Amino acid sequence: MKSTMNGQTDPTLKVAEDKTTRVTEDKTSKVTEDSILPQVYKRRWIILFLFSFVSLTNNFQWLHLNIIGDVLLNYYNASLPEDKFQKETALDWLSMVYMLAYIPLIFPSTWLLDKKGLRVVIICGSFLNAVGAWIKVACVNPDRFALLMFGQSVCSVAQIFILGIPARLAAIWFGPNQVSTATSLGVFGNQIGAAVGFLLPPLLVKYSPDIDLVSSQLYTLFYIGAGVTTVLFLLVLVIFKKEPPQPPSRAQWLAVRNAASQHYGKSLLRLIKNRGFLLLVLTYGINTGSYYAIATLLNPVVLHYYPGHQKEAGEIGLTVVIAGIVGAILAGVWLDKTKTFKFFMTGYLPVGFEIAAEITYPESEGTSSGLLNASAQLFGIIFTISMRAMMNEVSIFGANITLSSFLLLGTILTAFIGANYRRQTAEKERISRIDFLDINIIKTKNDKNAA
Repeated sequence: MKSTMNGQTDPTLKVAEDKTTRVTEDKTSKVTEDSILPQVYKRRWIILFLFSFVSLTNNFQWLHLNIIGDVLLNYYNASLPEDKFQKETALDWLSMVYMLAYIPLIFPSTWLLDKKGLRVVIICGSFLNAVGAWIKVACVNPDRFALLMFGQSVCSVAQIFILGIPARLAAIWFGPNQVSTATSLGVFGNQIGAAVGFLLPPLLVKYSPDIDLVSSQLYTLFYIGAGVTTVLFLLVLVIFKKEPPQPPSRAQWLAVRNAASQHYGKSLLRLIKNRGFLLLVLTYGINTGSYYAIATLLNPVVLHYYPGHQKEAGEIGLTVVIAGIVGAILAGVWLDKTKTFKFFMTGYLPVGFEIAAEITYPESEGTSSGLLNASAQLFGIIFTISMRAMMNEVSIFGANITLSSFLLLGTILTAFIGANYRRQTAEKERISRIDFLDINIIKTKNDKNAA
């Protein structure tokens, strides 16, 4: 093992207890880059999995309505527009409101993340998530579709404080050799939420002309969501910490310090001028936006070909998500082992976050992840509206071919993203400098002993 300046073992490999004394700045001492001793803490896994569960419940609330769209169209018929296309579009907005809310609100939320840290942002997200879930409990009545949309809108605002967190959380709590795996696990919770959102609602809420029966089933579904999100909010208040006592790496300490002090507008401008990042924003948006459109419209697509198979539509969605989860986990492990980011579509979510953090370092991971997600939301709205129109005016097959063509374009553009991995380079340079200092210190001591 490498030795440090104080003779201890390599601090990047050390797992510390939470009682470790934190280096602070006072009147007589100043925190400097060389005074930081990077450490990782056992608590990091609790923090990561708690966040993953919060993300799971929020993503569950995104999809759990549209996968039973046929039930909701019949149940809320009295409070929906009479025109068929407008009625279906109103239902689609239960999903697209998540995408729409993200685009304008991502900028203040990433600013809040940079200035106030993880704890404040996660508390905001988990609180709004629970509030939105309880509003849905109150909307179980055929004339309350507008209230249902309001509850979904509150959950969509909660998403602003959740979706871009994985890369930032991983970088703040995890060492350089675990950061990609941690990001994958953070995204994993989001994807599991989609899987549960596809699978559970068709099992609990079945199509029926009996309004009272459907009301009872909806109550069951919504009370489960409200109860779980409330418990998670309370756990976040008690357990979630802003940051560890010591950072996991010097490169990350520098990035977090810069994020807290830098001008947010100037940071955005630097990101916009980064050609590789702009290509990544475009390709990530196309890939993930396509997934959002497919998830939103899966119910009507399946029922068009197989009427009455609502349960099977959910199982198809589950299969899509499970395949993506496997890809995401394998991608994260592969990145930690090889540091090669040129994956294409499989596991794109964690890979996209990580390559963004690499090629934009030392800019904030929250800002780069936020812009990636904003692109995905924008493409998701465009693709969903376009596919719904094509499904009604042309054919479902034509809509699928069009979406596949965009995915091919995204794949081609991915190949042009440059491999400028700045965060890796910065960490290697710092390790080399510390090793150089260690050698000089040891040499000086030997010279003194010899004298």
